[in-house]
Amino acid sequence: MTKTYLETGEIEKLEAAATNMRDRLLIRLLFHLGCRISEALAIKVEDLDLTQGKVMIVHLKTRLKLSCPSCGSRLSITHAYCPRCGNKKRNSHAEPQEFCRQRILPIDEETIGMLRKYIKRGGPVEREGKTLIFGINRHRAWQIVRDCARVARLPPLVNPETGKTRGISPHQLRDAFSVHAMKIDDSGDGLRLLQEHLGHLSFNTTAKYRKIAGEEHRQWYDRLWRNKPY
Repeated sequence: MTKTYLETGEIEKLEAAATNMRDRLLIRLLFHLGCRISEALAIKVEDLDLTQGKVMIVHLKTRLKLSCPSCGSRLSITHAYCPRCGNKKRNSHAEPQEFCRQRILPIDEETIGMLRKYIKRGGPVEREGKTLIFGINRHRAWQIVRDCARVARLPPLVNPETGKTRGISPHQLRDAFSVHAMKIDDSGDGLRLLQEHLGHLSFNTTAKYRKIAGEEHRQWYDRLWRNKPY
């Protein structure tokens, strides 16, 4: 049977496969917070409030601002020519713009205990004046999750949109959190809270997890033929 997401029992196996506290904590935060890998790697000690059981998540996103070098008009990705002066887009000026969003997420008691122990043992790393919880790059984080999945003998997952098989990655822990949340509460309020927790700007992005978690299409179709009309 093909699988499209990890279940909680499989996440426990993934975490148990980690050989050190840092890697175990990384896997745990990715699942228990449902955060992006970039967000997890950016967490600093000062972002944590372990007394209140909260963490501040910072999401940085860089976008290119395109403008026409001749007239200065804003251009979109779809523009081949400047709509104002007709200048070709390939000659446009690209200026990177950084957008920053923040949200405060709760942390469960067991994870708080792990964080306290990890910090007490001196796990955090100093980088450019910041005390980062992990102090590793994105590539290393992917390696950790991939290697733990191999040790735990977790099967690859199938992308429900493309049908392609893919190995276990950090983002699939975020997906697993989202599906788990929908199984617990798929009400309108549950969807709204999940959207806020994940930091989704679009409700439709969050709503896809309701379909995956509830297998709505299959249940709807089965109900059509439960009482055969012939």
